[in-house]
Amino acid sequence: MQAVLIIAHKDVDQVIALSKKLSGKFKVIIHFDKKTSVSQLQRKMLNNLDVDYFSKVNVNWGSWSIGQVAVELMNHAMAYPDITYVHLISGQDWPLKPVDQIFNFYENNDKIYLRYYKAKGCRKGHDDIIYWQQFYYPFDVINRRSFFGKVYNRLSIWAQHLLRINKFKRLGIDLEIYSGANWCDLPRDAVQYCLQYFNNHSNFRKMLKTGSFSDEFWVQTILCNSPKFIPRLDYDYHRFIKWEHVHNSFPAILDERDYENIEKSNAMFGRKFESPYSDKLRKMLP
Repeated sequence: MQAVLIIAHKDVDQVIALSKKLSGKFKVIIHFDKKTSVSQLQRKMLNNLDVDYFSKVNVNWGSWSIGQVAVELMNHAMAYPDITYVHLISGQDWPLKPVDQIFNFYENNDKIYLRYYKAKGCRKGHDDIIYWQQFYYPFDVINRRSFFGKVYNRLSIWAQHLLRINKFKRLGIDLEIYSGANWCDLPRDAVQYCLQYFNNHSNFRKMLKTGSFSDEFWVQTILCNSPKFIPRLDYDYHRFIKWEHVHNSFPAILDERDYENIEKSNAMFGRKFESPYSDKLRKMLP
């Protein structure tokens, strides 16, 4: 059995439609942000689809909370001994291939489909992303997207540079730090290894919980430092994501104009899908 783990924070009806699309072939497990309201009718619909769903974490953009949701979902999935493979997607994803084709591609497949790269020397925007783990960020209590959060972020980075803060030395972290997209496809043994490492290394957890965008670091850093799993890593994570501003969103909300490029790709899932912009595209897909 394979499981699709969904990180959801909005558009509950779309998440239900996504679950209906997938639940005939996959075990669907959903975490709803604690701020998301799920009505009794929506709960009944999810129950009828035999979907597991829960809300444990109050999610804040840029904080470890998104990574904690992934941990919770993976722990929940591993409680099922017959789950052999998991797919981590968002509530704004949608399958781009027939569901049977997606399932068959990963069945009896031990590869790890994961975007990964060394954090040192990599920049995003104004930041060297290694500092997102080397420095301290309180984004579980400060909204990084707010004006105050943006100003605080710049001043904090400047101050920590000046003070030569190095969380790695303080915590005894001697790993090569890797980053990448949090969306991934993992066989059971890789999931178990990530969870075991996370649970057994308290200083690694402290690094993540006081970092920025740590959900994009934890799986990559664990697996890319493991000689056992490195040979099984595949950088092609089969996601179609358009890194442009479209429909007031970055990455883009996909619409029917993206159909031709989707058809040419080998992507299994695409994001972002949002009504009404993506409604016509959804109907065009299998």
